[in-house]
Amino acid sequence: MREAAYVIVGLVVLQRLAELVYAERNTAALKARGAVEIGRAHYPLIVLLHAAWLVAVVAMLPADLKISWVLIGVFAVLQGLRVWVLATLGPYWTTRIITLKDAPLVRRGPYRFVRHPNYLVVSAEILVLPLAFAEWWVAGIFTMLNAGVLAWRIHQENGALAPRRAVSGPGAAAAKG
Repeated sequence: MREAAYVIVGLVVLQRLAELVYAERNTAALKARGAVEIGRAHYPLIVLLHAAWLVAVVAMLPADLKISWVLIGVFAVLQGLRVWVLATLGPYWTTRIITLKDAPLVRRGPYRFVRHPNYLVVSAEILVLPLAFAEWWVAGIFTMLNAGVLAWRIHQENGALAPRRAVSGPGAAAAKG
């Protein structure tokens, strides 16, 4: 069972690395168009949190590991939702808060339902993956840490997007998050 857990976490690591490459490409393209980054100071905390979460998941695997394949299925569904967010935002998706003054706010895809669907998915992932390996305390600690970082990040992001939301009218969704 440990080997299966290593493979699952390894796939998550590969996915995150591929997303970082995609995000950096989008960030560079947006900055070339005049976009600015908001809240740069908290970004290393997010990277550290996510890296520590994955390390903790692997390091704390129980000796008598029994994988919950139902929760792995839930995690797989979350990956589908993650892809939906990335596809919806397309060239506007980044791992940073990047705002382009005249870019439209996204109102389609999951943004029809919630303002920050990516953060909702990430929060669920941080909870579900360790629970699939019966790592209750890893799920609890990292869910709380993530909630703190996201509260700060969402506050900064909402501030950056407020002028564009005012122009777009009520109900407009974020172009990032």
